[in-house]
Formats: sequence, structure tokens, C-alpha cells
Amino acid sequence: MAEMNPITAWRRLLALPNESRTKTLVIAFLVSAVCALFVSGATVILRPIQTANRAAEQQARLETLIAGIPGMSDLLAQQGGQLSTVVIDLNSGTVAGDVTPATLSAALQDSSNWTGLATAQDLAGLGQRPDYAQVYFLRDSDGALSLALLPISGSGYNGPIDAILALRADMNTIAGLAITGQSETPGLGGRIEEPAWLGQFRGKSIADASGEVRFAVAKGVAGSEFEVDGITGATRTSNAMTRIIRFWLGPDGYGPLLDAVKRGEF
Repeated sequence: MAEMNPITAWRRLLALPNESRTKTLVIAFLVSAVCALFVSGATVILRPIQTANRAAEQQARLETLIAGIPGMSDLLAQQGGQLSTVVIDLNSGTVAGDVTPATLSAALQDSSNWTGLATAQDLAGLGQRPDYAQVYFLRDSDGALSLALLPISGSGYNGPIDAILALRADMNTIAGLAITGQSETPGLGGRIEEPAWLGQFRGKSIADASGEVRFAVAKGVAGSEFEVDGITGATRTSNAMTRIIRFWLGPDGYGPLLDAVKRGEF
């Protein structure tokens, strides 16, 4: 029975010469196992902190975006600095009855909650689109909707571009745009984060009287109420921004939601 005693076995292992292959392999295995245990434990412990930090970072970006819109920073302050949050069923443009902000991440791990996009549909280069999206609403003191903040994303020249688009209550006027993630070429496409360029979006119209989405990043200087200036030397990034915004404001993106808001359903 002494051979089965772990303490005795450990002592025998330590008594082996350092050149022993058995001793080397066992010690290496034990060190690896202990390190893996510590890493796994740290990941579990830190995950809530990381989630909270990401949420705080996104909230800060939203507040910065709103602060740049005349009159909106005061309204946000009146509401305690918080936006109302809701998960939208993108297929119907209605509030998702069985998916909440707390369960959205888990819901999107289910492949059945994603819709594949045909090439003609996929302006943003996503390949597939989630069936649910978390959006943010800002309301005035009377409860009337004054601003909708819509997360958008798509393929840029060097990688994904993530942004939040703010629309006024008419759902046809851009109140602002904040880039939340991009990997475009510094000094060229990377300029989509510059405040001077983003400032052009305020007041631009999305669609014409017929409802056709006409917003575009111009090839040069903007020539209409639907355009912003292009970025010199970054044609592909400019085109990507046009496609991303047109996709998300069209029928395969937030189109059903915009129509529902216009009908007074929010």
C-alpha cells in the first residue's frame, strides 16, 4: 500500500536525479497543469470585469457622440446620463420578445439566429447578419423619442469597421456617427475617426422622398444633402462606409425598425 501513497510517490520522484527523464517529464507536466489552472481561474474571475469595462467604454463613446449634438448633452444629463436599451428583431423591426440585452450574447451563439446574405444583398460584406441587435433610444422629458443610436458594422479595406450611427426622431436625418473599431490604413482610411470628417454627417439626409436610401461618401467634395466629402487617397474605405451605411439603413438592416418608428410604434 505504501506504493499507492501519493506522498511517498512524490518523495521518490524528488529523490530521482535531475537528469532523470521521468522526473523531467512529470515536473514539466505538473508545472503546465498548474499554470493552465491559474490561467483558467484568472479568465473566469476577470471575465465580469472585462465585460463591465467594455460596457463602460461603449457608454462613454455614446455619451461623447451625444455631447457633440446641440441640445442632446443637456437632455442626456436630465436622464441621469443613461440611455434606454432594447433588443430589436431585425426581421420585423419590433422589440424582441424572448431576447434581452442580458441574453443577447447567448442568443447569437445559436447559428439559427443568423441570416445568410446573398451577394446582391450583402452591401456591407458581412456574409451573414444577426437576427437581433441591441439599439439605444434617447427620449425627451415627455417620453417622446428624440434620438436612436444604431450599431453598424461591415468590411473595410483592411478589416472590419464598427460604428454607431445616431438618427434624429424623423429617422431620416443623421445626428452623428462614432467609429468604435477599425483597422484602416493610418493617415488614409484611418482618418474616418477624425472629428472633422465625422462632423460632416450631422444633418445629412438618408433617403429621398421616394424612400430610396441615397446616403453616400462622395468621390470628392459632397454635392448634395445626402453626401459627405470623400477621404483623399482612401477610395476603398470611403466606398466601404457608403455600403455599410446603406446596408444597415436598408430593408435587410434597420429598415423595418425605421419604418416602425415612423409609424409611431416606438
